[in-house]
Amino acid sequence: MVSKATVIGTGAMGTVCAQILAANGKQVALFATREQRVQELLVARENQRYLPGVRLSENIRPTADPVAALANTELVISAIPCQHLRGVWERVGENVPPDATLCSVTKGIEISTLLRPSEILEEFAGACPVVVLSGPSIAGELARYLPATVVAASADERAAELVQEELSTSWFRIYTNSDLVGVELAGAVKNVVALAAGILDGLRAGDNAKAALVTRGLVEITRLGVAMGAQPETFVGLAGVGDLVTTCVSKLGRNRSAGERIGRGDALATVLDESRSVIEGIPTTRAVLELAEQYAVEMPITRAVSAVLFDNVAPLAAISDLMQRPLKPERRS
Repeated sequence: MVSKATVIGTGAMGTVCAQILAANGKQVALFATREQRVQELLVARENQRYLPGVRLSENIRPTADPVAALANTELVISAIPCQHLRGVWERVGENVPPDATLCSVTKGIEISTLLRPSEILEEFAGACPVVVLSGPSIAGELARYLPATVVAASADERAAELVQEELSTSWFRIYTNSDLVGVELAGAVKNVVALAAGILDGLRAGDNAKAALVTRGLVEITRLGVAMGAQPETFVGLAGVGDLVTTCVSKLGRNRSAGERIGRGDALATVLDESRSVIEGIPTTRAVLELAEQYAVEMPITRAVSAVLFDNVAPLAAISDLMQRPLKPERRS
């Protein structure tokens, strides 16, 4: 049983993970990249920026000192946005004990390398096993103890079971899975589809369109995942269709909400400037398209989202292009 855990990152999901671990009796170091954030957390005893109204457990100790945060820790939860992950781990990685277990809750793909978060962590992990925790898990709902079920995936079965044991509660259920590639890709690419879902909402395109998008979006995610070595059944599970549905329908989802604003006519630059949180689906769209080209996978929805985001294509025009693609039999792959 773990006695000390460390959470790297003070966003909503990192804070929720710290709260769960603390409620399960662990001493938790919550690492912030800036001392100012530490002082904010210490004074308010809540994460007013990302999770207002949720009082931090007394078992949580915020710190900006990576040595203190990681000393004698047995479980490290990495909750840094994907495009900043490498920079933070270049600071903290050397302090991780060699017998710790690393768990990533980051969703995305690094633009510069096309690596998944777990692959970035492995560069700093040494002999430490790496686990990915993913699935339908909106932080604001978890903070209110609303029931949720997710997946802990790893090539190391014992490491996945450790995360399962240490983070499970009466309202947060965790399954294990050996398909790390599929679980992690599903968590990344679903944010691209969620942007498209939000664009449809902004255009008031209706429920029929949303249902079709989610269905065909899952086909795209599965195509890419299988091409990259994932198991197809992963994508009809919690990390696949489960997370996709939640992200595409929830009013709390950052990616869906950003897409909705774009569908209503707001400029991408304005949406980014006014967001308090990282919208991972936007950079991920570029990375997914590169992967699709690399693996020769057809991903028309992703390509349409990219056209709207980066090529100044009007959302209605992008939808029209999708609807007028050549007619063909329905295929699930």
